[in-house]
Amino acid sequence: MILQVSNITKSFGTDVILSDVSFHIEANQKAAIVGINGAGKSTLLKIITGELKADKGTVSIQKDATIGILKQTQGLTDTNTIYEEVLSVKADLLALEENIRRTEHMLKSLSGDELEQALNRYSRMNQEFENANGYAIKSEITGCLKGLGFGEDEFSKSVSTLSGGQKTRVALAKLLLSKPDILMLDEPTNHLDMDAIRWLEGFLSAYKGAVILVAHDRYFLDRIVSKVIEIENTHAHSYDGNYTVFAEKKKQLRDAYIKQYLNQQREIKHQEAVIEKLKSFNREKSIKRAESREKQLAKIERLELPKEVNAEMDIRLEPNITSGNDVLTVRGLAKSFGDLTLFTDTDFEVKRGDKVAIIGANGTGKTTLLKILNGITSPDAGSFKLGAKVYTGYYDQEHHVLDPDKTVFEEIQDTYPDMDNTKVRNVLAAFLFTGDDVFKLIKDLSGGEKGRVSLAKLMLSDANLLYLDEPTNHLDIISKEILEQAVSSYKGTVIYVSHDRYFINKTATRIMELKDKHFISFDGTYDYYLEKRDMLIGLAENNAAKNSTSSAAGANAAAAPAESAGSRESWENAKKQQALQRKLENEFKKTEEEINSLEKRNAELDELMQLPENATVPSKLLELSGEHEKNDERLETLMKQWEELYERINQ
Repeated sequence: MILQVSNITKSFGTDVILSDVSFHIEANQKAAIVGINGAGKSTLLKIITGELKADKGTVSIQKDATIGILKQTQGLTDTNTIYEEVLSVKADLLALEENIRRTEHMLKSLSGDELEQALNRYSRMNQEFENANGYAIKSEITGCLKGLGFGEDEFSKSVSTLSGGQKTRVALAKLLLSKPDILMLDEPTNHLDMDAIRWLEGFLSAYKGAVILVAHDRYFLDRIVSKVIEIENTHAHSYDGNYTVFAEKKKQLRDAYIKQYLNQQREIKHQEAVIEKLKSFNREKSIKRAESREKQLAKIERLELPKEVNAEMDIRLEPNITSGNDVLTVRGLAKSFGDLTLFTDTDFEVKRGDKVAIIGANGTGKTTLLKILNGITSPDAGSFKLGAKVYTGYYDQEHHVLDPDKTVFEEIQDTYPDMDNTKVRNVLAAFLFTGDDVFKLIKDLSGGEKGRVSLAKLMLSDANLLYLDEPTNHLDIISKEILEQAVSSYKGTVIYVSHDRYFINKTATRIMELKDKHFISFDGTYDYYLEKRDMLIGLAENNAAKNSTSSAAGANAAAAPAESAGSRESWENAKKQQALQRKLENEFKKTEEEINSLEKRNAELDELMQLPENATVPSKLLELSGEHEKNDERLETLMKQWEELYERINQ
């Protein structure tokens, strides 16, 4: 065991962030710390590294173990080049190498005991240098920088000229190459494109040390970690396995608790009905028996129905107007900026209901394509045409659609002036803006909060073709899962740019990769794309070589394998499952409404039976109690139906 966290508690003022948090990490273990935004994940990392002091508890690290955490842009020397800055992390080895070279020169002038001592020292230094893989320093640095998205032509760039994202990647490279025994990374995939993320996955999977990750990239976590530590309601719970295993285990535990709750509720209702019956006999023995049962019932430790976190943010993106089947037709689209050509000869079509994910390396032109299709930027060549009854909506990752000087409430009300205050508040509550939160200025919101306001505006629009630019940026895992469900069940059409592979895998019916200035299309999920990518790109490139005048769309069509039919069949099956899911959810809602209605009526009956004009009329009392009993029987049936529907919806 290389790290032991014991009973860590931390508060900021009256806000308790962490309560008695305990877990341990083994040497070479890869673990993730997950939780909603603000749960205390980054605070916990800072306590482990000693940057913050806990109010209570201890952190024990194995003797002589080194620990490293990504400090973003801290500790970079602006006057260095990228290569020099990363090379500086190997300063000890470089000094050792220099010492070895000096000793080599000294050997020529030594003899006798001095020569023997120098040879021994030379041998030890060489052994130390070799053990530290000193001969591979340059190849390690080159491989790491290339893996994180830097071309060799960028190695000589000055650190002072880099963007914030580039500096973060340089800092990440330095940390990875320093090889601490415990490597701690807070959102390491930020500022990385898909190729860089895949490289980082491989690096961390093979890393000979412990790794602790805080990340919202679930696909990334699935491929690396073997342990998940969830922080929820200030407490921590550990699960063995990757993120998917953790999510499944958590669901199983919650479902088991739900069943326990339902069983207890049935027993309570049964006991209450028996007690009521015994009391209705109005005899001494029956009343005593009723009182005895009441005492037993009072001793039961009642379970609370667990709150479904996902229900708090209820995003439903449903178009008010149904478009025609042909939603978008693109022909010969091209765009360049100066000497930089982003894409040329772009042809593709989008049908109603398609969920198209546009992927590719940073800076290749994905967002530019969305801006062209949304009329924000003009193409250099080509055209695009919207189909009948198509209305577009745009989600901009920079949130330019929001007025920074308006409050959240004003942003919605001014856009939709026909909505009354109550409806505005209800919509905002669905997106987690309650109380005084609705009066926050847009410019004071976090990235995730701005994202939720933009999504709220989209939800209320008449759009049936949504353009989404990095919609999961700044969202925590819970919010991402909610958005996934909304996009998957959306009856309109969606075209989006994203680096979130888990989100893509859950929502996309088609993937378009922008590579070498052309779009290559894949029908199916992200997993299918990974499986067929190399083969399809190879076929597309061969076609392009045979016929240089053919369009990228032609290459795509020629490259499409027979399996795409199977992919389409899978998609159709998924659509049927979605329809069945919606039907079940409607039945579930109706069942809940009837339960609430009957319980309300029973409360009314209880009051009516106590009124003198009814209590003294046996026929009337019999009528009311008969209705009450009939309602009880129906409620029992409905509770069983509620449970069955719940299990089917959540299976």
